Amino acid sequence: MSLPKTLAEDVARNLVMVANLIDEDPEQAYAYSRIALRLASRVAAVREAAGFAAYATQKYSEALAEFRASRRMTGSVELWPVMADCERGLGRPERAMAMAGEPEVQKLDKAGQVEMRLVAAGARRDMGQIDAAIVTLQSPELASSAVHSWTPRLRYAYADALLEAGREDEAREWFGKALEADKDGATDASDRLAELDGVEFVDALGDDDEHTGEAAGAEVRTTDDQAVGTYGQDADEEDADSTEDEDGDVDGPAKA
Repeated sequence: MSLPKTLAEDVARNLVMVANLIDEDPEQAYAYSRIALRLASRVAAVREAAGFAAYATQKYSEALAEFRASRRMTGSVELWPVMADCERGLGRPERAMAMAGEPEVQKLDKAGQVEMRLVAAGARRDMGQIDAAIVTLQSPELASSAVHSWTPRLRYAYADALLEAGREDEAREWFGKALEADKDGATDASDRLAELDGVEFVDALGDDDEHTGEAAGAEVRTTDDQAVGTYGQDADEEDADSTEDEDGDVDGPAKA
């Protein structure tokens, strides 16, 4: 749908603000998304942006409604995994699992299929099925040595599931593999490894250092009295109620 030039510019400015703020200030991003939504609710990109802003603020019912609206407008299945994760956020993991078995999943690209696998494994964990979650994550993508944008998160999720199952040695190995692939710091695999190894990071800046003007580095101590060392880091117009899900809004954190 095309918009008059001035209106299109106003909408675009608000969408830019959503994109710029969604990670560091999701509430403010959500506010800008509502402005864009009031200006152009028939534009699929606006509905999608509003959905992600609501998702980032854990308004899962609202997010799901916006994603559904965008999908109706475009016919795309791209949002299928995040829609399923909204179901988890609403406390309905069984619905997320049902979505994981729908034909739409086969239409997703590789990244989307991996994302759906992560959501399905999370749903299994929500239902207390940790062994099934581990099996869900076992895949050619997990076994591959190739690194993609989703590789750190997939390995991390597998390590986290192994740890919950009490398989600590395997978990340590996979947190290490996640860290190895995580060049952008998308996960806290480094911290999880340190925790497993009993490493504690403390601020070693003391009064003496302040007087001498010498900056003290971070001191690393092991809780089991091992030698001190440093640990590596990777470091159509919708109805007014179209933004409300028929099941009501029940906020809850979705677990990746």
